[in-house]
Amino acid sequence: MSWWTYQQLRIGSPKNRLAVVEKLSLEYDQSAVGPLIFALKDKNPDVRCTAARALLRYNDTKAIDPLIAILQDQVPLARAAAAETLGRLGDPKAIPPLVALLRDADPIVRGIAVRGLNRLGWKPASESDRVLQILAMGNLQELVAMGPEGVGHLLETLRNGTPNKQYAAIKALSQVSSDSRVLPAMQEALKKKVPAVRAAALGVLEGIADPQAFPEVEPLLRDEAPVVRGAAVEAATMCGGRSAVPSLLKCLKDPSWEVRQAAAKSLGVLGDGSAVEALCKIVQDPDRDVRESVIFALGELGDPRAIQPLVLALLDTENTVRNGASAALYKINRRWDESESAHRALPKVKAALKHNDYWVCQAASKLLEQFHIDVQSLQGDAPTVKLAMKSGPSPVYALFADLLFDRDRDLRLAAAVSLGRLREKTATAILSTASRDPDYSVRQAALSALTALE
Repeated sequence: MSWWTYQQLRIGSPKNRLAVVEKLSLEYDQSAVGPLIFALKDKNPDVRCTAARALLRYNDTKAIDPLIAILQDQVPLARAAAAETLGRLGDPKAIPPLVALLRDADPIVRGIAVRGLNRLGWKPASESDRVLQILAMGNLQELVAMGPEGVGHLLETLRNGTPNKQYAAIKALSQVSSDSRVLPAMQEALKKKVPAVRAAALGVLEGIADPQAFPEVEPLLRDEAPVVRGAAVEAATMCGGRSAVPSLLKCLKDPSWEVRQAAAKSLGVLGDGSAVEALCKIVQDPDRDVRESVIFALGELGDPRAIQPLVLALLDTENTVRNGASAALYKINRRWDESESAHRALPKVKAALKHNDYWVCQAASKLLEQFHIDVQSLQGDAPTVKLAMKSGPSPVYALFADLLFDRDRDLRLAAAVSLGRLREKTATAILSTASRDPDYSVRQAALSALTALE
């Protein structure tokens, strides 16, 4: 290599020196090894990093010692570049300094060092080296198999590791949650800055379900991150039990639908009657999934106070919500349609006959038929009709009647067939409507069902 190349590397600007090294990295002239080794001592870290990577192309043993020296560089990227090249050059001489690099402060450097050692065929000679290898590779699950000592290293990683390593440590520690050290470690992890780490710690505390953790879990129901608040709902439910109900009730007003949904489910599971009134207020929540969970919870609680809002939920625009409300009502009282609460909802049901959504109108019409109210007379502004306080069609009939007007053609078809098998005389009107369905198969099934009712 010409003296001019060395001269450029000595007196050129950082930009020019970098350009020279990049040019050398593209050449296959073995005489480029000397200038590249020379560039490893450059004041500019970009020049040093580029030179270290370029030396891989030449596979020259003269570069081994200079590259080993760069492993002590103050710049992590320079150490990483030298470790990458040493690992690929395949010289066993690099093994001891690369092992030392497993204790490097930078996780990227540690990861590159362990990959280089694996390429060189290195095997840990001691338990401590094995731990360093596992930590550098990020396979923290393997530490669990090491028993109490491995748990200790996981706890240390949770305290001082990067957020990614902290998250991985929590996942690994969840497998040994019976260890007495895990509970306080998870409680401490609730103070970590990264939301994913806090949420993961809450997941472990949910599994431990220790009442001692509830005071630390409860404040996270107001965490700034929705994912953390949602995880806190689950953990508070398991750790706090019914003592968590007052806090969970506040979560029903959370701006995040996921949190509201989780709170509703939890309140249903806990079975505390004090939640009924608050749940009834959000039966009409804007989010469908929340409405479904609230209705399910009310069914689980079994309180008659929920009948009126659940009757109105039978008018929901979503089929899954209507079906859920029907099941919940049946669970609370099999003869719910005879209750005073149900009849108090009828003015709104009648008003729904004029709703601009077809499915709501249909649901209102079917519901009024169930109460033996002449829908035609109502639509014709006839005088108020007396309510028949007698048992209506079975809840199964109501379910199939609802499905008969579903958007899904297959569900309409199955409902028509099932109504024919039920042989409910009250199904005549609704099956007549279905006989004009846009789908041929549904029309035929409806006509067959009508024939079966005759």
